[in-house]
Amino acid sequence: MSSAAPTAEDEHLIARAVRGDDEALASLLRSHYGMLYKYMLKITMNKAMAEDLVQDTMLRAIERIGSFQRKSKFSTWLIAIATRRYIDEMRKEKRLRRWQTEQQALQGIRFQAALRQQDWPDALDALGGLSYDMRVPILLKHYYGYGYEEIAAWMDIPVGTVKSRLHNGLIKLKKELQNDEATQG
Repeated sequence: MSSAAPTAEDEHLIARAVRGDDEALASLLRSHYGMLYKYMLKITMNKAMAEDLVQDTMLRAIERIGSFQRKSKFSTWLIAIATRRYIDEMRKEKRLRRWQTEQQALQGIRFQAALRQQDWPDALDALGGLSYDMRVPILLKHYYGYGYEEIAAWMDIPVGTVKSRLHNGLIKLKKELQNDEATQG
């Protein structure tokens, strides 16, 4: 990536692209594709992901070219879009991994209960369907008997947030259990 100022030709292309000239935008994107791909390859260390993110960045640039303020270089604008897309992908991947881990753990608990020929109550299924930020306070408060202040301290959240999560989580549990009864009955 060059630190040099954009050429007069680049400035002209940018001005035309912002006004809606598709040929100018295509020319700009072609001239910046290699730089953006090399950047994403270094960031992701994954060829397929880098290719996908560059393509997504190019699409977003096409969609948003009218909002390009020209306060930064065009390449900087593309890198900012690409970086945000990468961070979004990493967050999505992290959520997916966490969900898969939780599902595997839940399956393991069900399997252990089946081996011991124990019942697996519907309430545990419903509880397993809650996000951890609701499930933890419910278990700590209603199963283990801890107070709001202790739960808040352990989770590093305000007491009001604990109460809110308990309230919302119990509503979801009740709704889920009523739905289960309706489908079984």
